[in-house]
Amino acid sequence: MRLLHTSDWHLGRSFHRENLLDAQASFLDHLVDTVREREVDVVLVAGDLYDRALPPVDAVRLFDRALGRIRDTGARAVLIAGNHDSMARLSFASDLIDAAGVHLRSALDGIGEPVLIDDDHGPVAFYGIPYLEPEIARHHWGLAERGHPAALAHAMDLVRADLARRPGTRSVVLSHAFVAGGEPSDSERDISVGGASHVPASVYAGVDYTALGHLHGRQTLTPAVRYSGTPLAYSFSEEHHRKGCWLVELDARGLGGAEFVDAPVPRPLARIRGRLDDLLGDARWERYTGHWLQVTLTDARRPAQPMDRLRERFPHTLVLEFAPEGGTPATRPVAAPVAGRAERAVVGDFVEWARGVPATAEERALVEAAVEEVRLREGLR
Repeated sequence: MRLLHTSDWHLGRSFHRENLLDAQASFLDHLVDTVREREVDVVLVAGDLYDRALPPVDAVRLFDRALGRIRDTGARAVLIAGNHDSMARLSFASDLIDAAGVHLRSALDGIGEPVLIDDDHGPVAFYGIPYLEPEIARHHWGLAERGHPAALAHAMDLVRADLARRPGTRSVVLSHAFVAGGEPSDSERDISVGGASHVPASVYAGVDYTALGHLHGRQTLTPAVRYSGTPLAYSFSEEHHRKGCWLVELDARGLGGAEFVDAPVPRPLARIRGRLDDLLGDARWERYTGHWLQVTLTDARRPAQPMDRLRERFPHTLVLEFAPEGGTPATRPVAAPVAGRAERAVVGDFVEWARGVPATAEERALVEAAVEEVRLREGLR
């Protein structure tokens, strides 16, 4: 049996205000093509299908089309809810959807009840463990201990108890959790509320393959326990990530192997730093003109209109930060007290304090116009 392990689609998410829906649609085109070309039997999606509990309509339509296209290939699909998803919304009509070969698992009650799919060697049991909110899981199951480790350990006890009644059955678990040893990035939502967030990889012992979701970088914790990561980069901390899906083979004895299938990159991203004039004039930065960029300027004095000037050469600059030589404004003394001074003088002092040089004549004129407009509005009240 051939499985395609993916996760954390986060449909509806943007990247520093850049709409990613077209890029997400391109990934799903690639996924469907991979399912067809590599003769995938089951697609596994390990949570965070959407970016928020109430996703935008366009994201819901994209998800709906994706599921239909996966089934059109002849493959089955098993999906779980992540911490960004609404368990209640995803569980709606799940019994009817099951009949179509798409198996959504987002409720605590169904944990330990597998989806059984046969191949030439017999059945494979697929167990979906959605994101377990620790306090909800503790009260639902009457657990004595708090935290993710206790909740997930109980969920896996349910899985192993069911497997014990199916001797010789191969098994796959989908789980959305922070497993110890995994490397986080900046774009995951913290799941530590309600208790400890990390769980050991050993909790999945006794299962042929565990398809993990939550961490956004692909990672192999053990040969049988893996994160696929996100299909797209969702933070600049992921600039060196390799995005895609795991193509997993199950043979008659269990896990036969895994191969990573790269996803298309809609636009590469990078973090660069230096003085503004160097970034604009040095030919070595030319290769970044098509990237999404996070730029850190190291000029001792804050340049005028830095974002506008950067975007003339790097049109996809999204984030601008300052790490000036000689320290930041927070480490320099304030120029003068503000009490009893004219507004334009206070603003002028602030510009010089923050940037290291006085305001230009054009900037002083803008300040003057703004002050006069405020006075006029106050006078009309």
